[in-house]
Amino acid sequence: MGLELKQHLRMQQSLVMTPQLQQAIKLLQLSRMELESLIRDEIEQNPVLEDATSSVEQDRLEAVAEKPSIDRFEEAQLEADAPRDATEQVKTDSPNEIDWDNYLNNYQLAPPTPSNRGLSEELPSFEANLTRATSLEEHLMEQVRLADFTDEEKRVAEYVLGNLDDNGYFRIEGHEGDPLISAAAEAGVSLSVAHRALRKLQTLEPLGVCARDLQECLLIQARRWGEENTLVGQIIRHHLKHLETKNLKAIARDLKVELDEVIEAVKTIAEMNPKPGREFARDEPQYITPDVHVYKVGDEYVVVVNDDGLSKLKISSHYRDALKSGEAKANGAKDFIQEKLRSAQWLIRSIHQRQRTIYKVTESIVKFQRDFLDKGVHELKPLILRDVAEDIGMHESTVSRVTTNKYVHTPQGIFELKYFFNSGISKTGGSGDEVASEAVKEEIKKLVAAEDPSKPHSDQKLVELLHERGIEIARRTVAKYREMLGILPSSKRKKLY
Repeated sequence: MGLELKQHLRMQQSLVMTPQLQQAIKLLQLSRMELESLIRDEIEQNPVLEDATSSVEQDRLEAVAEKPSIDRFEEAQLEADAPRDATEQVKTDSPNEIDWDNYLNNYQLAPPTPSNRGLSEELPSFEANLTRATSLEEHLMEQVRLADFTDEEKRVAEYVLGNLDDNGYFRIEGHEGDPLISAAAEAGVSLSVAHRALRKLQTLEPLGVCARDLQECLLIQARRWGEENTLVGQIIRHHLKHLETKNLKAIARDLKVELDEVIEAVKTIAEMNPKPGREFARDEPQYITPDVHVYKVGDEYVVVVNDDGLSKLKISSHYRDALKSGEAKANGAKDFIQEKLRSAQWLIRSIHQRQRTIYKVTESIVKFQRDFLDKGVHELKPLILRDVAEDIGMHESTVSRVTTNKYVHTPQGIFELKYFFNSGISKTGGSGDEVASEAVKEEIKKLVAAEDPSKPHSDQKLVELLHERGIEIARRTVAKYREMLGILPSSKRKKLY
């Protein structure tokens, strides 16, 4: 059978992701900060785009610049300090013309502005003007410089302080064994010198830093408090596991002491700081600017998209006029301007579409979660993406992108839009009603907060209490929700004294 090549013409439809469509999809899932960054980049790269808010501000500044460039205070100061002939010269000239040479000469002869800021309570303190806080490493290095460290010990200290974690522990990521061996090798000193340097570092403030594990951290503090060779030191050395599970009876039995003595020793250990470096942690507060606001006006809720801070884009009139007048064609720049113009128009249209979609999704969420807005978290209803997608006539993937990294300000607080989508937990009685998982978590928090600290609720007990409130839930689900809320098991929540 012979082979031959033939050409066939065929028409078919297919979905093609154009660059413009990809950009529109990308804009939907961007957070507010990412959108602001993208708009700034586009303004820098596309000369056809302009920031309308900046142009309005520029027009205002230009209007102010057309007025006399000297205010009443400067004019009064000029008349008081300058020679009479110079003052008369300023008055007889045009308002826009000033004898700057004479003015600057008199200004230089004036006494300096006082450095004190008076007694105004509205001004922030000098400490509040610091650009950043002192890090733990910087705080400790300052103490090393003032302490009696040899040159070899300083090299070890620099290596140790450079490998402290946020809690103040000396740990090397991915390294197994004693990290001090690596410190000695890196500094080119013997292990005994490294041990001596580490021992000096562990005497610095905050007390407990540069420890290699929790046990060493607590022993450092016990040594400073004079408790190293007491019952406190014995518990730290040999019974941290029992202390973690609060099995104080086992500690008393193993150490052959009375339970009351163990309780007093545990109280002393509880006063120690297991994370001495946390006060120097650089976790800056992250402030959230909501993408949309929900206000209650009368008996109705009104959705308002937050455009404050976002650049108002517009097409540059300069390039638009150049296309109309034919100037761009003469210079051979017509194709370039038209390409940038299409890109700018598509970006502006995509941003407007993004804002409209956020509005429609939020409006639908408000409709489904009206009880939550009125009464609080315990009235949150189960909701899935499909419910909102069908309500507004969009695809689930679109709703998912819109609710990613977007925040809404409501009468109940600021929430991520994803927060309102919850799985449902069945209610007892076979009524078919469901309660949102977030509402169940809130109930668990309330039950734990109201429990007796000496007899905390077990997971099974929480299941029974939730059943009494009409919530049918499995014990493993309670355990999962408890871990998500950061609540310890009952054995670790128990307080014996």
